[in-house]
Amino acid sequence: MVRIAAAVLSSLAIVTLVGTASAADVANGEKLARRWCAACHLVAADQRQGSTQAGPFSEMAKMPSFDAGKLALFLLAPHPPMPDMSLSRAEAADLAAYIMTQGR
Repeated sequence: MVRIAAAVLSSLAIVTLVGTASAADVANGEKLARRWCAACHLVAADQRQGSTQAGPFSEMAKMPSFDAGKLALFLLAPHPPMPDMSLSRAEAADLAAYIMTQGR
C-alpha cells in the first residue's frame, strides 16, 4: 500500500511539473542556466568553455530519453556534485524548458 501511494505521489509530481513546463519561461531558464550551470555545462551556443566533466545542454536535450518534466523534478533535489540551487518548481520547469530548446 505504501508503494502504491508513493507511486501515485511521484506520478502526480511529474504530471504537475510537466504541466508547469509547458507554461515555462524559457528566458528565465536561460538566466538560471547562465547563473548556475555555465561553470560546468555548455549552456548556450555563444559559450566558449565548460567543464569536460559535464555534458553540453545541446547534447542532453537531443537524447531520446530527454523529458523536461523528469528533468525539472530531478533539479529540485540537491545532488552532488551539482550545487544546491534551491529552485522553486517554476524555476526548475523554466530551466528544463530552456535545456529542451538547446536540442533544436
